[in-house]
Amino acid sequence: MGDALKYATRERARFQSELFDFLRIPSVSAKSEHDVDTRRAATWLAENLSRSGLDVEVLETPKHPVVLGEWRGAGADAPTVLIYGHYDVQPADPLGEWSSPPFDPEVRDGKVFARGSADDKGQIFMHVKALEAALADGRILPVNIVVLAEGEEEIGSPSLVPFVEKYKQRLAADVVVISDSAMFQEGLPSLLFSLRGLAYFELKARAAKTDLHSGAYGGAIPNPGTALARIIASFHEADGRIAIKGFYDDVLEWDDQTRAQISNLPFDEDDFRRNVEATALAGESGWSVLERLWIRPTCEVNGFLTGYTGEGAKTVLPARAMAKVSFRLVPDQRPERVRKLLQAHLAEVTPPGIELELLEHHGGLPWKSDVGGRLLEAAATALEEAFGTRPVLAGEGGSIPIVVEFERILGSPALLVGFALPGANMHAPDEWFPLEHFEKGIGALVRLYGELGKK
Repeated sequence: MGDALKYATRERARFQSELFDFLRIPSVSAKSEHDVDTRRAATWLAENLSRSGLDVEVLETPKHPVVLGEWRGAGADAPTVLIYGHYDVQPADPLGEWSSPPFDPEVRDGKVFARGSADDKGQIFMHVKALEAALADGRILPVNIVVLAEGEEEIGSPSLVPFVEKYKQRLAADVVVISDSAMFQEGLPSLLFSLRGLAYFELKARAAKTDLHSGAYGGAIPNPGTALARIIASFHEADGRIAIKGFYDDVLEWDDQTRAQISNLPFDEDDFRRNVEATALAGESGWSVLERLWIRPTCEVNGFLTGYTGEGAKTVLPARAMAKVSFRLVPDQRPERVRKLLQAHLAEVTPPGIELELLEHHGGLPWKSDVGGRLLEAAATALEEAFGTRPVLAGEGGSIPIVVEFERILGSPALLVGFALPGANMHAPDEWFPLEHFEKGIGALVRLYGELGKK
């Protein structure tokens, strides 16, 4: 292990340069004009994995390819570690809010700013470089390695479950390691015990064939913008509780020990608000900010569009309105159940004269960790040696839908070890990742592979 860590330190500048090359590829899976770039990112990653010492294939799916790398040098009796990540990224919009071009990495104050730096190119690439360091100069690992990197995570991973089912024999593992999350705070690493699920919808309201003159028709023809605004407002009670009938019936009540553990974490709600320059905190009353983020469900408007939105004035009565709405789910909620509840609610609150269409985009199940004992101790030891601090257990408000599917299909527990920091602007302009964590994280992963291989 010592030689691998020295190798990583010696090659630090090259590792960083290669990361920047990876970040320059605009692998935006949601936009078809970037399909060529997304495939280019898969090929680039496969070539880098191959140079790190793995046998690599780029395997086709109905949309974006999967990069599959394998190293089986530890032998049939050794445990196998499956490393999962994704090489696709979110769209960079709005471009005007970036301080530097999103696909031209720039270092400021020890952070690299670029789309994908934290989510998830930077973090999956840390595994690639940790494997290179561990296998360089003929060294071997005490564990077999399988790396699976997909190109559809940011669009809900539609091809991944069929892929895992098809290749489940090759993907069989004793543990799935995922680095696609953040540490609890700077200087304090964390291991995740929960992820929220997702149910994402689009609402389309229509009242006329075309936009109309608001003076000639306003007051006589329904306004879909007003109607959709009222529909959205009906989703919440005044205290922040979701008002959809039956929504909380499947929500798991967390135990007092978990809630006490959350309350004992070093978290300042005012600092949390100030870090994102929010005017106030909000959410369901009766719960702390961390509880709202980790163990309570939410309903959020992700987009709203209607009428004229250009410069100056245009007095129109819009013919259509559209809203994108997502629900973050907690155990034991399921996206299909939320869809049925939402449909029933919309049937009750949609006003006369409005044609409302509900489209379902994608979803994912929430996850609650069953990892404990040796697996948790192995990760805690590796993180403490790399960062000098014992990690804490934390939740994550975001979603990684494949985690539950890995456990279901492969029967493998998931270990979530992330290295980004809160406020890293994942999915937002000026996404960033600390270069110090890139270096320390590689060392932590080298140590983790070693710890997981101990009998």
